[in-house]
Amino acid sequence: MRRMLALTLAAAAVLSAGQADDPYNYPIAVPRLEFAPTVDGNLAEWRDHAFSDGVWDIARIAKSPWYDPARNRLTRHGDEPSADEDLAARYFIAWDDEYLYLGAEVRDNVNDGADPAHEPKRWYYKDAICWFIEAPRNHVAKNFGEGDNAFCFVIDTQRPPYAAWWRHGAPGKTYIEEPIPAKAVDYSIKMSGHQADFTLEARVAMKATLGASSPSWRAPTVGDLYGLEIIHTDPDGGDYGGHFIIYGTGDDDSTWGSMKLAPPSGPIERKSN
Repeated sequence: MRRMLALTLAAAAVLSAGQADDPYNYPIAVPRLEFAPTVDGNLAEWRDHAFSDGVWDIARIAKSPWYDPARNRLTRHGDEPSADEDLAARYFIAWDDEYLYLGAEVRDNVNDGADPAHEPKRWYYKDAICWFIEAPRNHVAKNFGEGDNAFCFVIDTQRPPYAAWWRHGAPGKTYIEEPIPAKAVDYSIKMSGHQADFTLEARVAMKATLGASSPSWRAPTVGDLYGLEIIHTDPDGGDYGGHFIIYGTGDDDSTWGSMKLAPPSGPIERKSN
């Protein structure tokens, strides 16, 4: 109990220190993992030790400070009883000395990996989840310039080479498009067997990615400030534009939320009988 209280107080201090950099007054404390989970499409090992703020669906997004109906929208098809049958998800993120850990537990009605004008970089025309990370965070608004990264995972259990994609900037360069280096990523997709529900689990090496994008990046430590946005695309047979955008409004990194690297955290305690 004392250890949990100490960790809670430490996380609160981290959040308070970063509020001035948060465009939405929606601070995000991302805990450090004290163990290395197995990447197998099952988040049970670490989901309760990661940052997650509940289930996101279109109704919740519509009440968020970053909501824009021209961007946050879903594709209507068939006789769906309501929009929440279309897409809903929990997203998870954590870190340790080497890796970012990314996860999602998703309820979906259609798995769409087809794109009639396929290009490897066009993850946004397929079912995909993409974590946008600015590391370190700075006060210069830019669109995928130095320090900006997007780690994108197409929901295809065959895992083609383009299914783990890295859009990023570098000194003097913008919108570099390439697969995440094979040695820098490990990921798994597990379909549930119910409609198109799935779990995504990924681990991305920071030095090989964030470190390549910005010479200002340093090995992570508690209190570091990054930018964060999540884009979850869901075309369902339609064109580009069926997606959630969470903690941001697009490619401009000044609109991304504030993500603080926090100390380890444990599960929410429940009252005993």
